[in-house]
Amino acid sequence: MGTWDTGPFDNDTAADWCGDLNDASPDDRLTLIRVTLTQTADEDDYLDSSEACEAIAAAAIVAAPLTGGQPITSAYAPDFLIDGGSLHLPDDLATLAVDAIDRIMAENSEWLDLWQDAAGTAANAAFDNIRSLRAVLAQSRNGEQVTDAPPPLF
Repeated sequence: MGTWDTGPFDNDTAADWCGDLNDASPDDRLTLIRVTLTQTADEDDYLDSSEACEAIAAAAIVAAPLTGGQPITSAYAPDFLIDGGSLHLPDDLATLAVDAIDRIMAENSEWLDLWQDAAGTAANAAFDNIRSLRAVLAQSRNGEQVTDAPPPLF
């Protein structure tokens, strides 16, 4: 996996997934996002880093239009979103994205293991980005203020 920064689109896997989302028909884009998040959230075995990278990109797309969400500006994000396009995303996707992030940050996650090894501590930009992304999604899921704390990183 080629990773060049800590953002949700800053690796080869996420960039490829975004290309697939961009190339999908508009009617199929929501399904691709939902399937990606569901597969990650429901993984009971060791979570592969590639799955996690795709789910993080999907979660960032879900979070972008929400209050506090970061606009999609990365050159590696789907072109239709960079060019001002949008998706109609049902409210339940925020909850699903939180579940996927919680799975990524849980034990038996290659993404977590790799970033722990790279940083050596829990304080690193990749973890900060995930925490911020989760906070936006958790606050907005189901249209309510949600005050639950994120799970521990280790």
